[in-house]
Amino acid sequence: MNDDIFSIGKIVKIDLEDMDYLSWESALEHDKEIFDLLDSLVLDITPEHDLKLQKLIKKIQYKIEHPINEGNKKVIVFSAFSDTAEYLYQNISDVLKNEYNVNTALITGNVDGKTSIEKLPRDLNTVLTCFSPISKDRDILFEKNPGDIDVLIATDCISEGQNLQDCDYLINYDIHWNPVRIIQRFGRIDRIGSKNAVIQLVNFWPDISLDEYINLKARVETRMKIVDMTATGDDNIIDPEQQKDMEYRKAQLQRLKDEVVDMEDMASGISIMDLGLNEFRLDLLQYIKDGHSVEHTPFGLHAVVQKTDELPEGIIFVLKNRSNSVNIKNQNRLHPFYMIYIRNDGGIEINHLDAKKLLDTVRLLCREKSEPIKNLCDAFNKETKNGRNMKDCSRLLSEAIDSIIEDKEISDIDSFLSGNTVDFKHTQIKGLDDFELICFFVVKGE
Repeated sequence: MNDDIFSIGKIVKIDLEDMDYLSWESALEHDKEIFDLLDSLVLDITPEHDLKLQKLIKKIQYKIEHPINEGNKKVIVFSAFSDTAEYLYQNISDVLKNEYNVNTALITGNVDGKTSIEKLPRDLNTVLTCFSPISKDRDILFEKNPGDIDVLIATDCISEGQNLQDCDYLINYDIHWNPVRIIQRFGRIDRIGSKNAVIQLVNFWPDISLDEYINLKARVETRMKIVDMTATGDDNIIDPEQQKDMEYRKAQLQRLKDEVVDMEDMASGISIMDLGLNEFRLDLLQYIKDGHSVEHTPFGLHAVVQKTDELPEGIIFVLKNRSNSVNIKNQNRLHPFYMIYIRNDGGIEINHLDAKKLLDTVRLLCREKSEPIKNLCDAFNKETKNGRNMKDCSRLLSEAIDSIIEDKEISDIDSFLSGNTVDFKHTQIKGLDDFELICFFVVKGE
């Protein structure tokens, strides 16, 4: 008999007879109880108790009663999920039909279209033509008016290539993580040929507590700023105050060049600084590909490099933070690693938040250098007695870490004075004990 029948796993084979069936059964029963509880809790959330849905209905009702362009009742509601779009249609179409005699339609990529107009064909072109009759030339296509649709609920299957500029009001019921998709959505009504004097975009952001977890708002806003700054300077539809503000764009591009931009509180995903640090990641990948290893490199290594007219004598420290208590609003894109350039007089030449500039500086100082600079190393060894007297280096290291901590404390105080909650008790910083020294570059003159 084939033994594989009584075993599982490919690389590591596990015999079924070795399994603890009783514990496994108990664990499965425990999981089932949790799922049953979750299911019962979800069943209690009826449309009447769905605050987001009710808020959407009120938004649409107010728009119908107070049109932003005279006589225009049209609204597009976008959702990234077909199930959500169907849910909205089920709970909105009857309300609008009964209260305002307004017809609603649903279009998703998964199911046939739906509409509250009886006997109206449900294909994409017919529904969109009835929703935007002027831009879609309904009078030419249909001999008889098949009816007007004023509220369209749809997924991103219509976010490209559709002229729907009869509509003047677009709602993002959920925000897509890709800002280009948001621009495409808004582009359905923000088009040449629109008869509307004004158009409006409404975004539903996640609940505050949920957004703290998924951080969607910051991610989307950051990506939108990237699109805005690398394009025309007129593409940011998330923050209209920054539209056509070329001074803002110029300032952000300058910050992108010179420093870390605190625009997103996130642990992953693209950020503005990711665009600037890619070249260093490629260097590291090439270094590893060439057969070098960094994982087993001992801490505390150092090199002596030549100062320049722009880069004075001092030390560039590379540190690793042992905790998460110092990374101010996640501004340091290298976290948990920190770099800081301190002059011999104790002044900070480049602070730890300027990762791009620090990495560029190290690259400049080490460019085309594959061997130690003998005269500089000899001078450094003489000053430190071959490493036995590192008092000056230790002093600069302590002052560098003090600078990092001071920035953290100032940020906490500013945040506290601005009315934000700051947990001073659990953000205590121990100083040197919070960091370990990875390596350092001694910037030295002849």
